[in-house]
Amino acid sequence: MTGSRVVALGHYQPAKVLTNDDLAAMVDTSDEWITSRVGIKTRHVGGPDEPVDEMAAHAGAKALATAGLGPSDIDLVLVATSTAIDRSPSMAARVAARLGMGSPAVMDINVVCSGFTHALATADHAIRAGAATRALVIGADKMADIADWTDRSTCVLLGDGAGAAVVTADPSADDAPGGPGIGPVLWGSVPEMGNAVRIEGTPPRFAQEGQSVYRWATTQLPPIARRVCEKAGIAPEDLGAVVLHQANLRIIEPVARKIGAVNAVIARDVVDSGNTSAASIPMALSKLVERGEVASGAPVLLFGFGGNLSYAGQVIRCP
Repeated sequence: MTGSRVVALGHYQPAKVLTNDDLAAMVDTSDEWITSRVGIKTRHVGGPDEPVDEMAAHAGAKALATAGLGPSDIDLVLVATSTAIDRSPSMAARVAARLGMGSPAVMDINVVCSGFTHALATADHAIRAGAATRALVIGADKMADIADWTDRSTCVLLGDGAGAAVVTADPSADDAPGGPGIGPVLWGSVPEMGNAVRIEGTPPRFAQEGQSVYRWATTQLPPIARRVCEKAGIAPEDLGAVVLHQANLRIIEPVARKIGAVNAVIARDVVDSGNTSAASIPMALSKLVERGEVASGAPVLLFGFGGNLSYAGQVIRCP
């Protein structure tokens, strides 16, 4: 079977920025309270004229342009999202239409915060099985639409955005120095704790058991992330970057430390973007690459976790 690799990235965020001081005028909170508890300073919030598929299409177009590919070169579109309001057409179908694609397979994947890493693994599997040759994998969420703006414990977390990756078949991807182009996925969940993160109701609203999620993430996830590295044949100290789901700086920093990635750049996009759910990992990685903070070919750990108390991670070589 041929392997696969990520060849290009792209991201998009709405222009409107909501600061902690802005939130303090809406609910009983403050910049100090938010910063000390979650590390977030700002988040981008889309307006009514910026639906999820539009944000996803902007990020996808940027990734395609960086890859030097056109819409007709893509034969699989996967969009990870948990904020699609309509059942059909899917976000993937709408993105394909916005970008003027030919006849790609289109599919949405809803695993909330670990959606992108699930989708990336799915694209890799499809390519290895010969069912696709070039995939556009997008994480996009508009969390502002499902935020409870009266709940200071959750509304301060959320932001909107999209991140995208172009994944292509590469017969030599598994043999190159630095590990496989896209390493084996390690994924799973804790079904009995699935209610700890919820998007429920009509209209849907985001809610979570913050302390339960914090304890689970900081104690249970580091050994799982180290197993992701083992499956890829990479020692944690050899990682060039670690891009965890951008949930909360108080989760990201201790988890990264416990993984043992002592030489890696740690993505901290949550400070400027908030928790963007499925968009957070590809958006954070795209920014690191755009700023030149991670060398091309360096091994990068991607690790998503959250809703459903699900998780998925893989080591990729940086495009």
